[in-house]
Amino acid sequence: MKEVVSLVRIASVGVVAWSLGGCAAIDRLSQIGEAPKLTAIENPTAAPGYKPVQMPMPMALPASYNPNSLWRNGSRAFFKDQRAHQVGDILTVKVKITDKATLENETSRSRKADEDSGVDAFLARKTLPPPLNKVGIPGRILTADSTGSSEGKGSVDRKEEITTNIAGVVTQVLPNGNLVIEGRQEVRVNFEIRELIVAGIVRPEDIESDNTIESTKIAQARIAYGGRGQITDVQQPRYGQQVLDVLLPF
Repeated sequence: MKEVVSLVRIASVGVVAWSLGGCAAIDRLSQIGEAPKLTAIENPTAAPGYKPVQMPMPMALPASYNPNSLWRNGSRAFFKDQRAHQVGDILTVKVKITDKATLENETSRSRKADEDSGVDAFLARKTLPPPLNKVGIPGRILTADSTGSSEGKGSVDRKEEITTNIAGVVTQVLPNGNLVIEGRQEVRVNFEIRELIVAGIVRPEDIESDNTIESTKIAQARIAYGGRGQITDVQQPRYGQQVLDVLLPF
């Protein structure tokens, strides 16, 4: 019964995957000979998965003004600051990622165990007259041998380097004045689209005078760089292979 239920589940998953793959295939067939379409410009806060950021905030301090003074406590300049500071403002994020990691692990383990249990006078065998003391009565209760060994090796050699600029939009101002930003950039070259997404939290003090900020100064940074198009489709395994990779235990 369990085998039947498992087969039904696998078949159901296969049907769903085939349906999704069929819809995607129909969409791809309708775009044969055409460049992939760019994503429409949308409001980031209206995205289905968007959630306002909530972080621990200090108590708000009331602004104090000095009579007959041009200077207000907390101001950064006499004149209006041209850097991003409110929802809807735009700033430039200088993305510079240079990561390199080299890891190598090796593990070796072995174990061997022998078990040999026996009783010479099992069920008072020696007191029985011949031939009962030799026939049909075991002299050993348990004999077992066990040998196990495992060996594992792993290595990681990774190098990533991205240098580019992207404009982001302030989507939220936190109570302590920090800014939540999000930027998306799409570039289409022939039949391939390259997409860059940057999101996170920045301090207004870290924004430079030319209204730019380095990606290393973004808290909770989310940076994604990828693409889609004909080349990306060729590099991806087929839908059936992806389903088998998930379902097959071996």
